[in-house]
Formats: sequence, C-alpha cells, structure tokens
Amino acid sequence: MLQPKRSKFRKFQKGKYPGLSNNTTCLVFGSYGVKAVESGRIPSKTLEAVRRVLTRKCKRVGQIWIRVFPDIAVSTKPAEVRMGKGKGNPSFWVCKVHSGQILFELDGISPQLAAQAAQLAYYKLPVKTKFITRD
Repeated sequence: MLQPKRSKFRKFQKGKYPGLSNNTTCLVFGSYGVKAVESGRIPSKTLEAVRRVLTRKCKRVGQIWIRVFPDIAVSTKPAEVRMGKGKGNPSFWVCKVHSGQILFELDGISPQLAAQAAQLAYYKLPVKTKFITRD
C-alpha cells in the first residue's frame, strides 16, 4: 500500500474538502482518465485495489498513472475505550480528493477497454467519478 516514507507531523486534523481542484483537472500523461466528480477521502487500501483492478482489466498492456498519493494519516482509538485520554494512534493513510481532480490515467489501450476499466474503478472508489478522454 502507498504511504509516505516520512511525514512532518504524526497526526493530522480532519479538515474539509470544499471547492474545485485547480491544478490536476486535465490529462497530462495518458489518453484516458478517471476524474472525481465529488470531494472526499480515498484510503490507500482502496487505491491499491483500484490499481489492481485496472492492471487486470488492461491485461498488463499499456500504462497506468496514479495521480493522487495518500499522505494524510488518520488516527483511530481502539474499540471499547472511554472518551478522553488524547487522540488515538495513526492507523491508515488517506488522500484528499477535490471535485474535478484526475485520479488515474491510462494509455496504450483501446477506448472501449479503457471505459470498461474506468467502470470497474468507479465501483471500488468511495467518491463519484467519470471517464474522460483527451479531446
């Protein structure tokens, strides 16, 4: 799973994800892409699951780029622990996703296969997405 080698802070605040993404809204590397329609958080486990689905659907032909990286630690407290006594330990990593942000890019495959792969990615992701092409 994806996670940073080091981070400046051990624990992060939740924060909000309003507004549109401004710098990751167009395709840069590939001809096809998966674009987020709404904001949210995507865990690193989910990114890995989507990557595996895309790789299997494309039969390891072509290339896949992951345009997001989980760099925010989410802390949780254990089950059946009373309130108070500070914040819990970091348990998993997530990436913030704004609406309009490109999540994955694909190249070197047919448009029909890319659309089918994007549909499978849509089923796995916790945010609404759409399939885009370079036009």
